[in-house]
Amino acid sequence: MKLGTFTRGTGPHLTFIHGFTQTKESWIPVIDALPKQFAFDLIDAPGHGESSNGQRTLSETGGDVAESMTPGVLIGYSMGARIALHTALQHPEKVTALVLVSGTAGIDSVEERASRRSSDESLANRISEIGVSAFIDEWLSNPMFQGLSREFADITSRCSNTAEGLGDSLRFAGTGTQEPLWDHLHKLNIPVLLIVGENDQKFTELGNRMSDLLPDCELHVIKGVGHTCHLEDINAFTVILQRWLLSIQGDR
Repeated sequence: MKLGTFTRGTGPHLTFIHGFTQTKESWIPVIDALPKQFAFDLIDAPGHGESSNGQRTLSETGGDVAESMTPGVLIGYSMGARIALHTALQHPEKVTALVLVSGTAGIDSVEERASRRSSDESLANRISEIGVSAFIDEWLSNPMFQGLSREFADITSRCSNTAEGLGDSLRFAGTGTQEPLWDHLHKLNIPVLLIVGENDQKFTELGNRMSDLLPDCELHVIKGVGHTCHLEDINAFTVILQRWLLSIQGDR
């Protein structure tokens, strides 16, 4: 499935995938702060923005992203990080380097995955019951987003999503549907950058675990921020990203 995309600039390609309830526009404050020598490709994940069909598994979405992107560096946040990881493992010919922001390789426990699927089903039903706008208010009140200012919350774009699309995204590509990929991380023989927020203890621990299993990995913890670390401290995020991109130039 061809996904909704937006491209700005020319040069080596950096492809970005957003998190749940966001759209590709959520990355604009980040690319605005990056040097202009890159081509920035922003992708709408299934069920979001212009990619209205949310009935795509993570494996299928990995193929969709590969079809929609130009070979280069792939960058994903949260849900987008899980999608990016699938893409890199399934289509190594498309991904020259990988950036996972607040990412995970999945839930190990079968029981915990089942519990998460049940929780995501309840969330999907909640969206249908109260509507997207009210759900976005509830979603952003989650403590994991407490460091995200309204300026960068991109509420208007989030509310442009549909209840059906978001619900399908949860049902088909939620964390509970993801087969754990921990045993496959050693196959990623490309540079990988992991970025997490200091205040996001769960994903900091996951980042540490992933970094131990990836052959060519850097892990950076941004101080004083949480799950949406790339939007809570755009300057710190872009400095880390730029330095890493410069450091791997000879590898690509």
